[in-house]
Parts: sequence; structure tokens; C-alpha cells
Amino acid sequence: MSDFETVVRGGTVVTAIDTVRADVGISGGRIVCVGQGLRGASEIDAGGLLVLPGGVDSHCHIEQLQEGGGADEESWITGSTACLAGGTTSVITFSTQFKGGGLLGPLAEYRRRADSAMVDYTFHQIITDATDAVVWDEIPQVVASGVRSLKVFLTYDPLYLDDRGFLRVLAAARRNGALVTVHCENYEAINWRTEALLKAGLTAPKYHAWSRPRMIEREATHRAIALAELVDQPIQIFHVSCSEVAEEVARAQAAGLKVWAESCPQYVTLTADDMDRPGFEGAKFMCSPSPRAREDHERLWAQIRRGTIDVMSSDHSGWSYTGPRGKRVNGVDAPFSAIPNGIPGLTSRLPILFSEGVVGGRIDLNRFVALTSTNPAKLFGLYPRKGSIAPGFDADLVMWDPTRTTTLRNDLMQHVMDYTPYEGMQVTGWPVATMRRGEVVMRDGMVSAPTGSGRFLARDAYPMIAPSGVLPDGFDASAFA
Repeated sequence: MSDFETVVRGGTVVTAIDTVRADVGISGGRIVCVGQGLRGASEIDAGGLLVLPGGVDSHCHIEQLQEGGGADEESWITGSTACLAGGTTSVITFSTQFKGGGLLGPLAEYRRRADSAMVDYTFHQIITDATDAVVWDEIPQVVASGVRSLKVFLTYDPLYLDDRGFLRVLAAARRNGALVTVHCENYEAINWRTEALLKAGLTAPKYHAWSRPRMIEREATHRAIALAELVDQPIQIFHVSCSEVAEEVARAQAAGLKVWAESCPQYVTLTADDMDRPGFEGAKFMCSPSPRAREDHERLWAQIRRGTIDVMSSDHSGWSYTGPRGKRVNGVDAPFSAIPNGIPGLTSRLPILFSEGVVGGRIDLNRFVALTSTNPAKLFGLYPRKGSIAPGFDADLVMWDPTRTTTLRNDLMQHVMDYTPYEGMQVTGWPVATMRRGEVVMRDGMVSAPTGSGRFLARDAYPMIAPSGVLPDGFDASAFA
């Protein structure tokens, strides 16, 4: 007689804290038991494979709405396919506010578009215009709907918020029990330096890196942390590119502040030199912050091992290289300032981090799981539903071949973009099957999840992101401004 609907048998189960040879018993889409000798109505042989929790990508842009109509090239269908092919089962993407407008209309439209998702999903709410109506009326409604994280850009037209607007968002988050995530680069410094580069005739893609050197990211990170401390509001620093920025986070953490940091595969693999390729080719590698120097990779891995950086997301925000809305939208002679930023990475995130991290001897298996699944699930209120393998969790599992060697090619990525910046990179370790809530939705690269089978993950209040209670002079300005 079967005890479970499905048993994943004979694999090595890996969580953020344990590595054990065990079977996983699944019923009703959830994990019921992890043990030995389990029997299921259907069984999946995981002999010789690692069994990992499904990846949680807490920073990716999929079908994000664009000002003036339309959305990003990556649709929920193609984006979901890319995620499942790479072992990611849950994502956090972005609902956008456009300056002069509100939050609720775009959020409703984005929820409608996400109905076609095959991965489970939730959102960060981007705030670009911190008006009274937004911070006092609409943010509370957004958070009550289950969207419990707000995104702020300290640079980029038309997304940029000045310090006063940022403070208003921090205060609104504190009042409503939300986390704030921050893109940290100095707006005025980038604009000043970009203007000088263009006047000097330095316009090629490689000068994107020159327009935003590391101290521009470091300064904005320091400022973001100081303002968050002023409000007593927890924050996460997005896409840390170098150890100097991570050190700002480490100082805050050592002082007891609730500050977390993520990085991305591009910052431990790509360099600014990749943008210095013949012709327009360097545009394929343009993202912000810019990739740094090769020696920065090991310094960043050291910060990851220390725990200063505890999440590794994709920041998938790719634009096709040749498409009408892609990198060449303004022509192949466009200056770096007119080339769309962002690179694709949904499928390649886990294989690159496993290969460079685990196989490369920089981190162990358990840290890999923590960085790519457990920690983002905890930080964004998805734990204990997502992020581990234990009774009560959703049966989101990845059967992983730790010895399979693969050369990355764009056709393996299964995203909509016509390139991958990692073309030709050889990785060791590859997902051979993905389960989402107990259903096999990818096997040997073939994704079979029905369109619209993903679920919205509403997030309730959770203690991890509660304010610390330490305020300058004991005065809570967020109650008034």
C-alpha cells in the first residue's frame, strides 16, 4: 500500500543546514515526510542526484509594464519556462508606478498579466512618486493585498526618487510592515560624469562602466543605510557589485541594523572588459551597477562566505540584442547612455552559482541552497512555504546532476531574448527535473507546466522585517511625515 501520492526516492536531499540520503514523500502538493523506505503511488528515481529545494529568484523583471503602454519582452510564459528549465520555481518581480500616477491601476494590470505564469510568484512594488496619496492611502492597500516589499531607485530617469521621497517611502514601509529594497547609485554623480564622457566623445558601450564607478554605488549605499537607520526601517541593498559596497553593509550589520544584501551571477563572472568588445557587441553585457574587475570576483565571494551577502538573485532584465525593442533600439551608433540596460539570467542563475561556487570550492552545498532558495524565502516572507525540504513545505524540488558538464548556449536558456551573456561558458551541475507543488513541470529541459498554473504568493506580516525599535531621540517621525 502507498503512503504518499509521490515519492522522490534515493537522492541526496540538501537544505541550508543538512545533506542527507533520504526519500521525500509528497501528498496534496506538499512535503509530508523526509525519511527512508517511503512508498508512493508514483515514484521518481533520484539515485545519483541531489534533491534541492526549488530556486527562489527574489529579483527579476518579467513582463514588467512600460510607461506609454506595453511591457518588457520577457512574457510570463517565456519567463516561467526559463525559470523552470533552470530549477527556479518561485519568483519576485516588479509592479511599476509611473511618475504622476498611482499604484493600484498598474498593479491590477500586472496581476492580470501574471495570470499566465507557470511559476509561483509575488511582487515588489516600485515607488517613483511618493505623493501624499501614494504613501498614506495606496501603499497600505498594496501591502494589504499581499505585496509586502517596496522598491526604490536612487538613480535612473524616470524612476529616481530623491532623498526626501526615499524617506517618505521608508516611513510608509515602517507604518505598514513592509521591507524596502534599494537600487543604490548616485543619480547626480552619474549624470554629471555621463555628461562629461559624452562631451569628450567617449560614447561606446565600455564607457557605461566609466559613468558609474564603484564609489558612486558605495556612496549611495552608505546614504541609503543612514536614512533607513534614521527611520528605523529594514532594507535590502540590491545587486551589490563589489566588496567596497558590501563593506558598507557589513558595518551596518555589525551595528545591529536590519540591512541585508544580495548580489548576482554577473558580478562574480563578468567584468567591465566584456563591454569593451568590437563594435556594438559590448552592449550585451551592460547592466547597472556595472560589472567590475576580475579581481573583484574573489573579494565578492569572500563577502558571500562571511554572510554579508546572503541572497543571489538573477536581476533578469534582459533586452534582445537585435530586436526592435532591444539593445539596438536607438541604433548601433547610440551612445552608452541610450542603450537599454540589463542582461538575461533566469535559467543560468543556478548552474553558474553551483559551478562557480560549489564546484569551484568557494562555498559548500548548504550555502548554495541558502543563497538561492532559503534566504530569499525567509527575507521576503515566503518561508516556511518555500525555500526548504521539510514536512509542510510546498513540494518544490529540483533533481540536480552535480557532475553533468554543460556549455551554456542561448537555446538552452528558453527565454525570449536572442542572446545570453554567458554564451560558451562551461558549467558543471545541471537540473534534470523540476517539481512545482508536487508536479513534475520540467524533465530533461522539456517544460510541461500548463499556462496559468502558477499561483500568487500573498505575504502576511512576519517578524524578520519588523523595525528594531531604536530611533534617534526616541522620536518616530514616520507617524507624522
